[in-house]
Amino acid sequence: MVLAGVGDAMGYRNGSWEFNYDGEDIHKQLERLGGISKLDIVGCCVSDDQVMHLHTAEALIAPHESVDQLYDRIAQEYVKSFDDMSGRGPGPQTGQSVYHIRGGGDWRSIRYTALGGGCGAAMRSMCIGLRYVGEDQRDKLIATSIESGRMTHNHPTGFFGSLASSLFTAYAIENVPVVEWGRKLLEILPRAYKYLEDQKRFWTEYQKDLRYFEEVWTKYLESRDILKKGHNVPKFPEPYGVKERDAFYKSVSWRGWGGASGHDAPMIAYDALLGAGDNWEQLALRGILHGGDNDSTGVIAGAWFGGLYGFRNVPEINYRNLEYRERAERAACHLFELANKDSPSIFA
Repeated sequence: MVLAGVGDAMGYRNGSWEFNYDGEDIHKQLERLGGISKLDIVGCCVSDDQVMHLHTAEALIAPHESVDQLYDRIAQEYVKSFDDMSGRGPGPQTGQSVYHIRGGGDWRSIRYTALGGGCGAAMRSMCIGLRYVGEDQRDKLIATSIESGRMTHNHPTGFFGSLASSLFTAYAIENVPVVEWGRKLLEILPRAYKYLEDQKRFWTEYQKDLRYFEEVWTKYLESRDILKKGHNVPKFPEPYGVKERDAFYKSVSWRGWGGASGHDAPMIAYDALLGAGDNWEQLALRGILHGGDNDSTGVIAGAWFGGLYGFRNVPEINYRNLEYRERAERAACHLFELANKDSPSIFA
């Protein structure tokens, strides 16, 4: 929860780095600031990403007697989050959906839209993977990530991004090898399709876009030579510096801004984690500080790194002055308590 906020605040940098589309320029600014080891985020607010992530977590830990009550609580938390959006750059699709709910509309009535494939669902769902850990909780993770996602992004690319962010967080806690995450995501997608078909809501409308997420992730895994079982050493281009990564992130994007969609925000975060391993500095350079939607990839990558390694190799200066740090820590503790109660063998 904390490193998600760090990745968000670091990438956003009060808007100056999120909307700088030149990764090389961002890296030059970073060098003048002394590099990652000297980067203090004091005065840097978290963006809409971490604010909504915190509200998702707070909905998950609130008492509820049914899944419908939980989902309604999540929707209301998203409405509350928009009281804290000044200067945080919320996306228009999220705002439109939130104002529909705020005006008395049922979140279930938010229509399918071709514009709903953005990263707004993926950027806030990692905590779902902290709550629902283990194979016996997988169906709950699938359902909750999809339903919380389509509250604002009712498009398969949008809510499958939410599923990926949640699922990979759970895999981090379960100590599943990172190189296997992408393959396992493809194995999970048929269960997600079945859930949507059983729910019936907008199933017909989803058909033309349903497989796009699976197709682009399959292509990505093939490009890294990790699609097939037993292929466990990702292959990166040479060279693969700032300029080359920016070009790659743009190439996998929907409209030229890497990380702005439901498929490529978790994909770029995953690519960074594959390349960085337990090296926080490399994760930041690859997954946070680039010319794309870097706070969105950053909040996701930070959450996964934290799930895998905690604060190992993370300079204290990077997180010491994080906005809402205590709130993130408090949410994390409650999520752990709930997850440990349901799946104690995972944490033994």
